[in-house]
Parts: sequence; structure tokens; C-alpha cells
Amino acid sequence: MCGRYTLFTDREIEDLEDILAKIDDDVKKERMKTGEIFPSEIVPVLIRQSDEIKPRLLTWGFPGYKKKQLIINARAESAGEKPMFRSALESRRCVIPSTGFYEWDRNKRKYLFNMPDSDMLYMAGLYHRFEEEDRFVILTRDANASVAPIHHRMPVVLEQMHIRNWLSDRDAALSILSGSGPELEKVF
Repeated sequence: MCGRYTLFTDREIEDLEDILAKIDDDVKKERMKTGEIFPSEIVPVLIRQSDEIKPRLLTWGFPGYKKKQLIINARAESAGEKPMFRSALESRRCVIPSTGFYEWDRNKRKYLFNMPDSDMLYMAGLYHRFEEEDRFVILTRDANASVAPIHHRMPVVLEQMHIRNWLSDRDAALSILSGSGPELEKVF
């Protein structure tokens, strides 16, 4: 499960600066969060619009079936079978740029994971429109060897070279979901 991630803008990260510069929604941009990101916050995600990859500001979490319930993750293994996620997996995939994600161990110690030798970590997600607002969830999978000692689940992490395929090619996206993802680095 991925319940929090980071989007640090206090250091120069060229990819992140480029994403933020291309956002043209000034109203939402004022409400955009950085730092430690919590569910229900407005953050940048990458989507495919025509043949271009564009950043947009979306809210993290689909509304649940119960009052005030928020669904923040979707299991990669079953997203294609679940009515809430099926159509989004087919045609509304997104990428969540971050500088890392948090997982907690059984003793409730928090660890930050990121890509070795990179300032950015990209997570696979799905988005959908709810009551005039676009919202997203993060896809999760069984943890690979780099995360498994801390937690049994992890986000579907995309290597930068797979972002375009994730967004534009359904078969490539399904192939990415069946892989184990890159090995990550535990920071603390």
C-alpha cells in the first residue's frame, strides 16, 4: 500500500521543475501540495492528451462507497477486473511524479524509498472524473526484494524510459504491471 509520498521542490530537480512549469491551472496551482503528500491533496500527475504527455493537477483518491471513504490505491493484479478501475486501466492511465514514497514496517517505523542514482521516482496510476473533478489512485503490487523486508506491497514504479509506453500503449502497460519493477533504495 502507498499511503504517502514525497514531492520535494526545495532542491533543483530539472524534471520536476519542467513538470511544474507546464501546469497552467493557476487556481489549482495555488492549492497544489509539495513536501510530504497525503491522500486527498492536489498534486501534479502526467497524462496523455492527444499524443503529448501533459501535467495536470488532480486530487489523490477516488471517493469510496461509504461516506468520507477515500480509495487511494488499486491492486495491479485485479484492477482490470474491478468495476471502479477497469475503464481507467484501459484508457485513463497516469504517472505520478515524486521524489520517493513511504512505507511503514510492523513496528510503525517510516522508511522512504527512491530510485538509486535519480532524484525522481515515477509511480503508475489511474484517473477518473468524479463530480466535475479528476482524481487518481496509485497502482500497487507485491513488493519486490528491495521493499519486501519493510512492507509486503509497493507502488508500481516506472522507469523513466517506460512512461510514454505506460500512458499510450495498453499492451505495454499490462506488461509493466506483470513485472517486478526496478530495485529501490531505502533512505531511512
